[in-house]
Amino acid sequence: MGVEFIFPEFEVVRNENRCIACRVCERQCANEVHTFSAEKGIMLSDETKCVNCQRCVSLCPTRALKIVKSDCTLRENANWQNDTIKEIYKQANSGGVLLSSMGNPKPFPVYWDRILINASQVTNPPIDPLREPMETRVFLGKKPAGIERDENGQLKNNLPVHLELSMPIMFSAMSYGSISYNAHAALARAATELGILYNTGEGGLHEDFYCYGENTIVQVASGRFGVHEDYLKAGAAIEIKMGQGAKPGIGGHLPGEKIVDDVSRTRMIPEGSDAISPAPHHDIYSIEDLRQLVFSLKEATQYSKPVIVKVAAVHNIAAIASGIARSGADIIAIDGFRGGTGAAPTRIRDNVGIPIELALASVDRRLRDEGIRNNVSLVVGGSVRSASDVVKAIALGADACYIATAALLALGCHLCRTCQSGRCNWGIATQKPELVKRLNPDIGCERLVNLMNAWRHEIKELMGGMGINSIEALKGNRLMLRGVGLNQKELEILGI
Repeated sequence: MGVEFIFPEFEVVRNENRCIACRVCERQCANEVHTFSAEKGIMLSDETKCVNCQRCVSLCPTRALKIVKSDCTLRENANWQNDTIKEIYKQANSGGVLLSSMGNPKPFPVYWDRILINASQVTNPPIDPLREPMETRVFLGKKPAGIERDENGQLKNNLPVHLELSMPIMFSAMSYGSISYNAHAALARAATELGILYNTGEGGLHEDFYCYGENTIVQVASGRFGVHEDYLKAGAAIEIKMGQGAKPGIGGHLPGEKIVDDVSRTRMIPEGSDAISPAPHHDIYSIEDLRQLVFSLKEATQYSKPVIVKVAAVHNIAAIASGIARSGADIIAIDGFRGGTGAAPTRIRDNVGIPIELALASVDRRLRDEGIRNNVSLVVGGSVRSASDVVKAIALGADACYIATAALLALGCHLCRTCQSGRCNWGIATQKPELVKRLNPDIGCERLVNLMNAWRHEIKELMGGMGINSIEALKGNRLMLRGVGLNQKELEILGI
């Protein structure tokens, strides 16, 4: 015990009348919260190690456990809150930078929840998706300026390469290393079954997953981990990662304990070494430099794959997107400040960036005003939580959405926000073999497919209620949105 000791945030409540000392909780907890006292014949708990992952609660056969938030806190202070004081104590004790995972948990406005969807009634009747066709397919990439016909009046196929999705959703970038082999397997299989795509993240592509190439986006980040010619040719598209919503302006960091044998080989770095991506690409300091990399990647793949440029949502995002649209990129991916991560400096995650809703609306308007909206498709991510969020994003101007945290929740994540520790009790954000095996990729794939099929049905119902029968007709249709509890400036930016 030291001066920095504060009573643990969570308490383990054990019902002694139900507990049979089966020791399941002890075996299942990677954080070593639970231990068996042979002397007393009872289970004991060390709450200082509990992260509230709920693994013990879920698997206790007699339902003897629950985790509750402790009511033993420091004196209330609106300015100096408990979390703030704890963080100061940690840094005073260690001298280190605080690390956090998942997305920003602060109570900033969630604009999705302040936007409502309009509906049709009489003059523009709704559409019943069970009885009438509804088109959820989308095509990502450059759109031609006009239609061309040959001398016989037949349409010329002058389309550049596109990505075809059965629905306007893709699984966002999560690298092999930050998440487990089984998690990647579940995402790859689900994307293939659904007819959508998943993203490798910046960790390369495991040799076992090359067979899913037609449903894979391969990423090129500043560290160039796992990047080689076969890797680039393996995917359906290539994404240049310039920034990430959870940590704009800085690079990535995967701790050495997660660089195990397969991860080491896939990333092409020594086992046990930290994988550190620099903040900038050292060959990109302008839009002209970015254009050179875009066309280098196109040359390397014989112009057979669209190139995506991923950036974080920041205050000048509209101008940045305008430059990217002129760089030769086919798709712009924008990641909002609530986007998740395996690890990020806490101060960066919680204080840098802007909401994806505002960034999307600003970018779509800027590209339309400049007459270059058809030069690129827009994909957005950063806490897209439901089918209604997807519909609202498309109405604000997106072509499709990236999801990651929602996909992890479908795999069993309980959002305990300790991914950076590598001790994920659900087998997702870990490389420990005894933990990885807890996630069955077959069951994970099934759950992801179920989630996406449910969202697809809800998207159809929402569009039908608006009297709209295709994603293309919904895209940028802001007349179908209404703001609630927003000020005039927010409504102006959103264009609703």
